[in-house]
Amino acid sequence: MSPAQSASSMLWSKVPEITLFFWIIKILATTVGETAADFLNVSLNLGLTGTSVVMTVLLLAVLTAQIRSPRYIPWLYWLAVVLISVVGTLITDNLVDHFGVSLEAATAGFSVALIATFAFWFAKERTLSIHSVFTRSRELFYWAAILFTFALGTAAGDLAAESLQLGYWVSAVLFAGVIAAVTLAYVFLKLNAILAFWLAYILTRPLGASLGDYLSQPVANQGLGLGTVGTSALFLAVILGLVTYLTLTRRDAAPVSD
Repeated sequence: MSPAQSASSMLWSKVPEITLFFWIIKILATTVGETAADFLNVSLNLGLTGTSVVMTVLLLAVLTAQIRSPRYIPWLYWLAVVLISVVGTLITDNLVDHFGVSLEAATAGFSVALIATFAFWFAKERTLSIHSVFTRSRELFYWAAILFTFALGTAAGDLAAESLQLGYWVSAVLFAGVIAAVTLAYVFLKLNAILAFWLAYILTRPLGASLGDYLSQPVANQGLGLGTVGTSALFLAVILGLVTYLTLTRRDAAPVSD
């Protein structure tokens, strides 16, 4: 078999390779999830319920296209991540604002839901590696886990910044420090790669939420006052540029491995 034939027959993962680009876009998408939810809810006067309905419908449409796609398509994958970031934020906001669930209870509840998702995923597939996401079952587990990480991250970020009154900037530094500790544990202490990935993935959500709030909130609320429109537009522009680059270069396309 020629190299070209071998490459064409290789099985490719439905999710991107974990590179620096992945983490940059992930944090930017996380921040957009926080600011875009606030923009749609407050600035456009859609209200929490209206925003939740609109974004959930959009997410389901994009996720359907993503799951039906036979391969990883950068713009489709990252559009799904941005939308699931917004919906994850809205789920937490609905529980807290409409149903009176405390941030402590929401954080604990989503932690249990995420652990349960991982348990069912591993019980069925015997792996939690994102390098082996190429079947319908594994992809469904993957997106369920992603949704719970965003909802959990929103609750944990708000808990740190608001309930514990650490402020947005201090919360961002705190979560960034924990991510750095996980990275060092992976590099120097040989922390399991799958565990390190999911810990970092979970922690980037409250990091991005805290950064989004810090940039967009008024100075009176300990923010920089850039507003939800400016912050969302800036970060979406950067995401679009990076995703366009990855689409053209295919630098983050990952072959399947166990």
